[in-house]
Amino acid sequence: MNNPIRSMFFSLGLLSTALFTNTVFAGDAAEGAKLVAACSACHGGDGNSPVAMFPKLAGQGEKYLVKQMMDVKSGARSIPQMAGQLDNLSQTDLENIAAFYASKNTQLSGSKDAKVQLNSGAQVSSLDLGAKVYRAGNQESSVPACSGCHSPTGVGNAPAGFPRLSGQHADYIAKQLRDFRAGNRTNDGDAMIMRGVAQHMSDAEIDAVANFIAGLN
Repeated sequence: MNNPIRSMFFSLGLLSTALFTNTVFAGDAAEGAKLVAACSACHGGDGNSPVAMFPKLAGQGEKYLVKQMMDVKSGARSIPQMAGQLDNLSQTDLENIAAFYASKNTQLSGSKDAKVQLNSGAQVSSLDLGAKVYRAGNQESSVPACSGCHSPTGVGNAPAGFPRLSGQHADYIAKQLRDFRAGNRTNDGDAMIMRGVAQHMSDAEIDAVANFIAGLN
């Protein structure tokens, strides 16, 4: 029997793909390299941030990066550390920066195997739980599989604007999921796809899937 929640998110994914596929960015990576000096302090010279609280941008899709920068610039996504950083950059500048980071290779953060405690009190392997949620979701709590939008290997869906997750810092992923769950991050569109996913996730599931993603490739 089909899971209606999973079917709904699959349909939304197809709709998002149709809406974003026709958007073509023609960023120039060489020009972008001239604009990222200030970004390097937090995100690393090649987009592989050495600090877990700052996301890796290397290998990320251009559409996703441009959207996030536009959202930060407009205030639709609030990141205090980036306040004012993009104000003087044009649309072309943002596209060039996105092209630069998209051209780089993501370095894996790596996963750790530890025990996590479920709401039932049972302890399970963090990697096992993370893999289960990422690949199959949790039908009992209506959490769809992350792989449906972000691909089985975590590379995302660049034409649709779905971000790459593979190798991202676990701490960063966990914070974003908690921010979506709490409604502190709201730039996932009118369909509220990520808020809809995160609201059904437990702390143990969030931490486990974030840890699994850090080593996914």
